[in-house]
Amino acid sequence: MNIKKDKVALIEYTLTNADGDVMDASDGNPLAYLQGHGNLIPGLEAQLEGKTTGDKFTTTIAAADAYGERVDTLVQTVPSDMFQGVDNLEVGMRFEAQSEQGMHSVEITAVEGDQVTVDGNHPMAGLELTFEVEVKEVRDATAEELEHGHAHGAGGHQH
Repeated sequence: MNIKKDKVALIEYTLTNADGDVMDASDGNPLAYLQGHGNLIPGLEAQLEGKTTGDKFTTTIAAADAYGERVDTLVQTVPSDMFQGVDNLEVGMRFEAQSEQGMHSVEITAVEGDQVTVDGNHPMAGLELTFEVEVKEVRDATAEELEHGHAHGAGGHQH
């Protein structure tokens, strides 16, 4: 059975950046996803289309087809009093922020006095990513998985 829209695939993967540093890996716990439903970055999902159980490949995904290019306007400096109820603001802390486009995850990148710099870019935005992938299984999605838009069970979403 080939990977195509509405099929569930289980994959083993290792993700590295342009320097060869491992950024993520399945480590023996295959990732289950529902093809054609945006569960993976677009470039990787496109590379998986048509593959079958046992296929192994390496692919490099451009930033635009991964987590997007970095957007400078998503980096802002705001007053620290915007973080009500947080006594000690530190670099690396993540928060959910409301904007005109809805909720966004932001990370504190600098704290200088009462000014806090936050970055709303995905941590991997702007990065070219290389995946080593092995397809472990391909199966039909259940009606519930199709209704929910993601794979369930081992390696997938747990309700």
